[in-house]
Amino acid sequence: MAFKRSLLVPLVVFLVGLGVLLATALFIFQPPQQQSAGRVPIGGPFRLTSHEGKPFTDADLKGKPFAVFFGFTHCPEVCPTTLYDLTQDLEALGPDADRLRVAFVTVDPAQDTPELMKTYLSSFDPRIVGLTGTDDEIAAVAKEYRIYYRKVPTDSGYTMDHTATIFLMDSKGDFYGTSNFQETQDVRRAKLRQLVKNG
Repeated sequence: MAFKRSLLVPLVVFLVGLGVLLATALFIFQPPQQQSAGRVPIGGPFRLTSHEGKPFTDADLKGKPFAVFFGFTHCPEVCPTTLYDLTQDLEALGPDADRLRVAFVTVDPAQDTPELMKTYLSSFDPRIVGLTGTDDEIAAVAKEYRIYYRKVPTDSGYTMDHTATIFLMDSKGDFYGTSNFQETQDVRRAKLRQLVKNG
């Protein structure tokens, strides 16, 4: 009896292990369309105001692949660095840059009026459109892109904590991928070229 029990434990362990192995294999080797099926829920309809003071919606971005970045004009480092990088990237893309749209959406609409955004963006590539709106409009587009932002009090007033991701979207407005200012320029530009090619 003791002999049979001593065999039972290894047998159970073996069968459990075999089950885990088979389940893992089925997950890893399932057809690609099953793994990637479904649209990633990032991006969606919005209605904002451009830095030219004109109404601007998600429909104005569609038709070409586009990149969307959230920030604010008083941002000390991440935002100007990202916009500078995007300016250099657009120049490096050459004629392909005209097949791409770029939008900079403020998370600080209280300060970032269309006039201020126009002045701020004059230091960067003119193809980058600045977008602002009411608090509710900004909250709505932030929800569509699943981004985080929060007002943080400081001794001199406040700053904004926010997601620092560049969202890459195809010409239909569907999520394609991401980029950020910490990537090398070669990686960023390769992603943008691929977006233009496939978007």
